[in-house]
Amino acid sequence: MRSFLLAWKQFLSGSRSRAGNVAIIFSLAIVPIIGGMGAAVDYSMANANRASMQKALDATGLALAKLMPLTQTQLDQKGWEFFSASIGKLKVSMPQSGLVITTPVTGKINLVATGQYTPQISGFMGVQTFPVAVNTDVQWGMKKLELALALDNTGSMDWSNKMTELKKAAKSLIATLQKTAQTPGDVKISIIPFHKETRVDTSIFTYVSTWIKWEDWENDNQTCTGGKKKQVCVPQPRTNWNGCFMDRDQPNDASDAAPTTSATRFPAKQCSYSLATMLPLTYDWTALNNKIDAMEPDGNTNVSIGLQWAWHSLTTGEPFTQAAAPANDLSKYIILMTDGENTQNRWTSNSSSIDARTAATCTAVKAAGIKIYTIRVIDGDANLLRNCASDPSMYFDVQNASQLTSVFNSIGATLAQLHLSQ
Repeated sequence: MRSFLLAWKQFLSGSRSRAGNVAIIFSLAIVPIIGGMGAAVDYSMANANRASMQKALDATGLALAKLMPLTQTQLDQKGWEFFSASIGKLKVSMPQSGLVITTPVTGKINLVATGQYTPQISGFMGVQTFPVAVNTDVQWGMKKLELALALDNTGSMDWSNKMTELKKAAKSLIATLQKTAQTPGDVKISIIPFHKETRVDTSIFTYVSTWIKWEDWENDNQTCTGGKKKQVCVPQPRTNWNGCFMDRDQPNDASDAAPTTSATRFPAKQCSYSLATMLPLTYDWTALNNKIDAMEPDGNTNVSIGLQWAWHSLTTGEPFTQAAAPANDLSKYIILMTDGENTQNRWTSNSSSIDARTAATCTAVKAAGIKIYTIRVIDGDANLLRNCASDPSMYFDVQNASQLTSVFNSIGATLAQLHLSQ
């Protein structure tokens, strides 16, 4: 290299070495140097083309996955259409036969694209073309999903258009997941409206259900006759109950313990405020949308009870029994949305005390393998909700109610998306 530089210097100097051996040495040496520089440029250009091919192939795989199942003929035809539309302008020559699509196992598509890159600079050295190939695997047929929506229905949701925006956002999420379901039952959703209490539809749950604790309700709802000294009080008929529940006895208020004893059963209560009833897991999309429409803001905030009942809706035991047992092909999630700090539960109006029960419930839910998204709308304990989420990325702080739709859409897309395997 040193001798070449010396010769090059002499060549440029215009000295006698411009002729003869030096010129010969230079002309011979310059060929591999230019070739090497050209090869580097071509390598960079080929890599850029390869990246474009990979992007187009990934897009093709995702597009095909949304159409599955397809026959091999349909895969080949649709695959080439998608790939051709996505590829743009390339310096790679690729016939349709260069795209090979296979389904090695049910639920998986393998795509390989192979073309020939024509060197733009280094071709004069004898390299006319060289192959460029990319591949990807796409999963189709997502895991089954059970999702509980624990939605704040307290009086403050009447402010700043929050309830209107929540309804819009929740319906958008439901529509997204409805499209994702490839067969009925792939996606099930429960809706848990809450304030300081929760409420069931008394036309569905019988008054003799063994998981209901009646003692407190019967003590609070009696018909008394006679004077003070001879007063006789008897509980009102249970048919007068309007379906609300307060927190279970501690520590069972933060657990999914089976309701087999008085301490573990769910205490019935006459509703303090108006409240939409809960809807257990279902894929009746009309019923889900109707339940969202039925929500109205009223009452004080008890985030704990909303999260607790969302958890109960995702497990197989009473009070709700619609959930499937845990399985490798089943994911369970809760979306917890609130717009305020805890203000009242069964025992207290002290926010710190209620927060402790919320935090305990969050910990127990996550320990049970259920993932939690949390959404704070304008007000509420940010630290409590951030810590409750399964991951920092699963906590959303909404400063304007109009942002709820984009947040719910983001969560819905995450739950529904198909992932490229690495």
